[in-house]
Amino acid sequence: MKRFGRKKEFTTTRIIAVGFFVAIVIGTFLLMLPLSSKTGKVTGIVDALFTSTTSVCVTGLVTVPTYAHWSLFGQVVIALLAQVGGLGVITFTTMFMLILRRRIGMKERLLIQDAYNLDTIQGLVVLVKKILKGTLVVETVGALLYMTVFIPDYGLAGIWYSVFNAVSAFCNAGMDVIGPDSLSRYVGNPVVNITTMGLIILGGLGFPVWWNVLDVMKQGKRKRRTGRESLHYLSLNAKLVLFMTAFLIVVGAILILILEYQNPATLGPLSFFDKIQAAFFQSVTTRTAGFCTISQSGLNKSTALVCCLLMFIGGSPSGTAGGIKTTTMAVLVLTVVSIIKGRRDTEMFARRVSDMAVRRALSIFAVSFGVMLGATVILAAVQPGNFIDCLYEIVSAIATVGLSRDFTPHLTTVSRLIIIVTMYIGRIGPISLALFFNSKRFVNVKTYPKERVSVG
Repeated sequence: MKRFGRKKEFTTTRIIAVGFFVAIVIGTFLLMLPLSSKTGKVTGIVDALFTSTTSVCVTGLVTVPTYAHWSLFGQVVIALLAQVGGLGVITFTTMFMLILRRRIGMKERLLIQDAYNLDTIQGLVVLVKKILKGTLVVETVGALLYMTVFIPDYGLAGIWYSVFNAVSAFCNAGMDVIGPDSLSRYVGNPVVNITTMGLIILGGLGFPVWWNVLDVMKQGKRKRRTGRESLHYLSLNAKLVLFMTAFLIVVGAILILILEYQNPATLGPLSFFDKIQAAFFQSVTTRTAGFCTISQSGLNKSTALVCCLLMFIGGSPSGTAGGIKTTTMAVLVLTVVSIIKGRRDTEMFARRVSDMAVRRALSIFAVSFGVMLGATVILAAVQPGNFIDCLYEIVSAIATVGLSRDFTPHLTTVSRLIIIVTMYIGRIGPISLALFFNSKRFVNVKTYPKERVSVG
């Protein structure tokens, strides 16, 4: 039984890892075609590989300007790669099986279960259908809202800009085709700001949280519960995700507003309302989106470190965002609090967190932090530049964010390859770790005596 459990577990992990790798290779080939560039020339393999990786890993770091270098065909390829990367290989594979009317067997259902970290295989195909429909609806609404601004500004080209931006924002890819300054010209535009933040947050919440919230709302309406009563029926995961998302956005925005309030390179010249708007946008986009309305290179070092922390935490599980995830950070913090208070268990919302969840959270944090630290040291050793810029770049890459302090275009070939590997690890690593430590079938064959070890 143990052998069977291990085989299924590693097969799932390999399918996800290899699936993303294949998507990157195909994307690289398509982007190297003369048809993909505006000049009609072949794009170098490193730039094509970098762009394909940043698209599939929904990062957003770019070595060549997306709006200036890539043709409409190339931009469509990038958008499709971001959609695949955002929704995941398993979801897209299931989608094609549904289109081809192929039966979703037990093996496929187990893959879906592992991919979304669910406790049951019941209703999985329905869940995937809901995810696909929900994605289409949200991205369509986002594109229509963008069109109210982009069409008056850019004419018919604004239609494509709106579609591309909606896909990129929802998938937390962070790329746009508007111009060299991302969304800086719209720093004071409420429609663009709210639409982009809404898409980023919805993509980063995680699909299971969507449906849990919607189901509870439907039941609450049917049974005439108040909003406060309905909150009680949310799953622990949904409660934690919603709380951490709101907490990090608000606290991040307040810190950014305070630290950058008088900075002439960022918030300084803006009106008070626009400062608040820009601070909230910066707080949201660091949650692995990659768009920006203020200069990242102009940020104070203290603000840059705050942004690094927000980027490292990232979004929530089973969504389009990266990072170690909000729930991982919450479990770690609450575990520390429980130890300080002398409690045996990690508790939240009148529930106990399993020891396995605590161990998984610690493992994900430790490995991700180790990779981040190692990659930063290596990049700083081979790439001329400021250390804070190297750190910002690496955290952005491993958390699949896409924000850069104008550092990416100046990377050497070796440095670009380091970022490519880091982006891939960032997209695959946390998933692989979650799957690896998610086995309930693991049983210790031997149980050794306990002995005290001095720590701290």
